[in-house]
Amino acid sequence: MKRNSVLKILNPVLALLFLNQILVGLFSRSLPHDAFEILHKGGGMILAMATLLHVILNWRWVKANLALRSYEQRKKHDD
Repeated sequence: MKRNSVLKILNPVLALLFLNQILVGLFSRSLPHDAFEILHKGGGMILAMATLLHVILNWRWVKANLALRSYEQRKKHDD
């Protein structure tokens, strides 16, 4: 599967996992403890793995932007 195809699926999944964390946190007192454990802790672990995959798939963009920023900072320092 191509990187962009994976990202088209992964990005909405990340948004849903993030929303899950917020909603479960807000309604934690209304949820049974077992449901909270599954939704919050399990969702958090899946969110962490999905985030790591997202960063890995976008690593070229991250490197390009960090390198550009570093170059611009060196250029300002030299002037």
